[in-house]
Amino acid sequence: MGGRSSARDSAGGVVLILPDGRPESIRGPSLLSYAAALPLGRALARAGRADGLVVHPVHYRYRGWNGPEAQPAADATWAADEVVRRYGDVPVCLAGHGMGGRAALRAAGHPAVNSVLALAPWLPEEDTAAEPEPVRQLVGRQVLIVHGTNDARTNPELSYRLAERAKKASRDICRFEVHSDGHALRQYHEEVLALAADFVLGALFHRSYARPVADALAAPPPLGLRMPLAGGFGRSLRP
Repeated sequence: MGGRSSARDSAGGVVLILPDGRPESIRGPSLLSYAAALPLGRALARAGRADGLVVHPVHYRYRGWNGPEAQPAADATWAADEVVRRYGDVPVCLAGHGMGGRAALRAAGHPAVNSVLALAPWLPEEDTAAEPEPVRQLVGRQVLIVHGTNDARTNPELSYRLAERAKKASRDICRFEVHSDGHALRQYHEEVLALAADFVLGALFHRSYARPVADALAAPPPLGLRMPLAGGFGRSLRP
């Protein structure tokens, strides 16, 4: 987050954008990753302008996750604290891509966070990890995971497994699969942005979700966790 304010600013809700990164690196944040996250931030800001939605990118200290340090998740928690300081008691959505998706899921336990949007999240291999990725912090949060089935950088099956474990503790979790799309989700870019906007506005401002999102949240596994994102989603968001 950037900028300063001498008085408490006004917002109806806040989205914190968490860019992608690398598993290990102590270099500064990647400008390319921030640039890649801008379209999501702009789309959400446009969609939520009438509701007073404010969107802030989070500037990491380092571009790496760096093992148990989980530094992007710590930065996301710091940014959520800053939202409370700047805006007061407003709902916060953590929205991340790749490593930022993992940071969003991990930092969801912050009291101000009511929702998480994780696009193509980078997650550890559960068979080799010292302990499974935590999911308890997702209880009480609205969670949407979106993953391309042809993602060669982050394994979509790992995000399914995490969603499956999380669904046992909380019903407010759904996952969409973008068939034949890759890590950047470029093939169905407009549909992904429309899905993200529908979810964020529903979670932060208590709007009714589009029918596919509502159905995915209500459906038991595996249906609600392997929901296909249909081409043209967003042209008619409401049933």
